[in-house]
Amino acid sequence: MPGRTTPPAVRPHPELAAVLGQLPPRPADPYADIEAVRSGFRQLMAPLMPAHDPRVTVRETTLPGPDGNLLDVQVLRPAGAEGVLPGVLYLHGGGFAYGELDGPSPMARHACVAAGAVVVNVHYRLAPEHRYPAGVEDCYATLEWMAATADELGIDRERIAVTGASAGGNLSAALCLMARDRQGPRIAFQCLLIPCLDDRDRTASRRRIADPRIINGTGIARTWDTYLGPGRGPDTPAYAAPARATDLTGLPPAYVLTCGLDPLRDEGLEYARRLMEADVPVEVRDVPGAWHFFEAYAPESGLARRTTDHWLAALRTALN
Repeated sequence: MPGRTTPPAVRPHPELAAVLGQLPPRPADPYADIEAVRSGFRQLMAPLMPAHDPRVTVRETTLPGPDGNLLDVQVLRPAGAEGVLPGVLYLHGGGFAYGELDGPSPMARHACVAAGAVVVNVHYRLAPEHRYPAGVEDCYATLEWMAATADELGIDRERIAVTGASAGGNLSAALCLMARDRQGPRIAFQCLLIPCLDDRDRTASRRRIADPRIINGTGIARTWDTYLGPGRGPDTPAYAAPARATDLTGLPPAYVLTCGLDPLRDEGLEYARRLMEADVPVEVRDVPGAWHFFEAYAPESGLARRTTDHWLAALRTALN
């Protein structure tokens, strides 16, 4: 029609439009300089990392990894809380290659306070130095350690949840599959936030989200190359890409968060649908007009606060 203009590549939520307009283009291959990526993430998160958080106490320790390695973990407990509490294994995101912070992440601290839980924040091995299955096996070893030392940690081993965003959502879903198949520790709840679940480029959102200012389909393909290796083939195991699992029965109840401008949206929604078909209780939350991990770029926005409050409430309800 005369006078019509080409619509923008993405339509951000009104609360996020100004923030998106100020974002510079991301590198075509964000993993080409992995140390720069790791440093840049720490700089992004620095304003959200207070020197001291009076809401929680933090204890640092190490535990044996699956390959003779040592894993650094941080154990968070609500300040002043006594007795036995539910437990949360928090698995950070960052494309399996970055995302570690010097202190417990804001998400780990929020989960600790909101759920009234003991949260274990693990520093699993990162790609590309340590590709699959190093990271997920580190996380599984941490889950086993939580269950084995539950009395010492003050954790109710019948109320242990796993949660994480992006790659952390992948690892959380993978741990549920592993614990079921290996008859390992009982997981009471899986809280999958903007999860990266499928190494196959087969969804509409992966193709549609191409804006270079935000994580897009091309960037997700680079993520999988980094995690699995550039020679990855068609036989990726389900513990690496949970969307490939053919049987989702017997898995823990789930919460799945997706965002409308996230290339991972469709695979998250599809995984939620398949969990439902397997008679797994699922709550789904989609945030229209928001991009992958938008909360870090607009932490003071009402949308970020409402989104965070929603998944924290789901975690709290599931564990209490």
